[in-house]
Formats: sequence, C-alpha cells, structure tokens
Amino acid sequence: MPTVTAESYGLSVLEHGQSLESGAFCDRGGPVNGDPPRLGVVSGYPGAVNLSVFAPVPPVHAYPGLFISFEGGDGVGKTTQIDRLSALLTAARIAYRRTREPGGTELGDRIRDLLLHGGHVSPHAEAMLYAADRAHHVATVVRPALARGEVVLTDRYLDSSVAYQGAARALGPQEVRDLSLWATDGLLPDLTILLDADPAVGSARTDARGRRDRLEREPDAFHAALREEFRVLARQEPERIKLVDAERPVEVVAAEVTGLVEQLIAARGAGLRLESGGARASAAAGANSAGHGVHAALKAFRAVLPRRGLQQ
Repeated sequence: MPTVTAESYGLSVLEHGQSLESGAFCDRGGPVNGDPPRLGVVSGYPGAVNLSVFAPVPPVHAYPGLFISFEGGDGVGKTTQIDRLSALLTAARIAYRRTREPGGTELGDRIRDLLLHGGHVSPHAEAMLYAADRAHHVATVVRPALARGEVVLTDRYLDSSVAYQGAARALGPQEVRDLSLWATDGLLPDLTILLDADPAVGSARTDARGRRDRLEREPDAFHAALREEFRVLARQEPERIKLVDAERPVEVVAAEVTGLVEQLIAARGAGLRLESGGARASAAAGANSAGHGVHAALKAFRAVLPRRGLQQ
C-alpha cells in the first residue's frame, strides 16, 4: 500500500522517517488521502503512529490581501509604529484594516477585559481564552479583510501567545502554537514585525502611560522569559519574523518598519485594493502582465514615503 510521509504535508516531525499509510486518520478527522493534517499531532492507524509536529509550514499565500502582525513585549512601541504605518497606507489609499488581539470584535473586547483587567486566570484557561478570541477574530475580521484585498495590521497575534503563555507561563511554546494554529486553520501572517527592547525600557514606557494591566504587572523574570522566547521565534522563522531594535528613536524604527512593508508589498501586494473616494480599484490593474515590475499598490505606497533614498 502506498504511504505518505508527514513531511509531504510540509510538516517537520520528531520521528523523522516514519510515515502514515494512505488512508490514515489525522486528528481533525477524515482520511489523509492528500488532505494535509491541520493540527500539530497526527495519529495514524494501523499501528497507532503518533507524530508530534514541531511547526507546520505556512500555507501558500491564497488571498489578495496582506497580513502583518506587530509583536513584542509591553512598552516596545507597537501602537506608535502601527499609527505611523496606518497613516502611510491612508495617504497611499491602500485599503487596510487595523485590529488587535485580544479584541478586534465585540466578543474579543469582552475576553480582553477578562484577561487584562479581571482577577486571576489560570494559565491553561488564559491560553484557551486567547485561542477563542483568535478563532473568532480570524473568522470574522481577518480572513474577510484579506479576501477583500486589504492589508490587515494586527497588534499581536499567535506569537504573543507562544511567548506569553507558552514560555513565560511555561505551558509549552509548541503546545500553545498548535492550539492557535488549530483555532485559525493554520493562518500565519505574511510579515511579523517583532519590536525588541530591554524589558526595563518597556517597563519605563509602560509606567509613563499610567495604570498597568494584569500582564504588565508580572515580575521581571516573566518579561525576561517573554523577550527571550520572542527572540527564539525570530531565529526559528527568519523569513516571516523580522526583529527590529525598538530602543532606537521612533523615526529610525519607523524607517526600518516601512522598508520591510515596502518589500512585502513589492513581493506580494499586486492584489491589494486601492481606494479612490468611494470607488475601489484593484492594484493588480496596474501590474505588469508578466507578473513583475512596479505594480499600482507599490507605486502608491512609494509615492507617500519620506525621502530616504529608496529605490524607485
């Protein structure tokens, strides 16, 4: 009987070389038969093979929009950088959706209040509440916006759960990642901008804002573990996660962030929607028919960039 290896589904497994027979069942149910497993653990029969997966490879980019997440510890400047990028997208008339986690929906805002401003929440319950928020957020906000050709900017996504609950709460980074991938049907950002700063710097900035939330009040050891896990994630996924030194002046950080977004739009942004008054036009309409060259969204974005010697 022909066999299919877990690697053929873009999965890295602990027991390399083991395979599942064609017709084996994955933990989402249903025979494999060419349909890739969607969870981190695959159970195969006969033989009850259990393969623990490190990290599913991101799926092929299958939507016209772009998904950008901003990550980092507390007080690193995510809101400031999202503000600046939002202003550029508005000026370029590139359709975008700004959102956050937890939150971004009515249900998410209620979960956010429980998580950040309520009483004690056990670590496992905390992880599952974040996953519930993420599942609803992706299904009702993120995927529809991506399907419309919009840029989605989110203040935190699954990497925050991996760092906060997986590492700092010691629940296991891979276990928490798998939970989020299951909740979102495997959706990963096209670009994750990881703003990195010493926890002491972030703490001082947080103090300047005033009242701290429940996670911001965690001890220094928690925030040190958090930063280290974010750095580990950046080393593991260098193509997606770009580490940016956030201890530099805001303008310098913004220039690097803008450059990363420009590169992403150049590579994958031909399907983005441009807005003109009430009308919306596909950025792909201005793209070179051969699939290369400067497409309309890239031209629009570059037109509003500060002069800083960018290749035009």
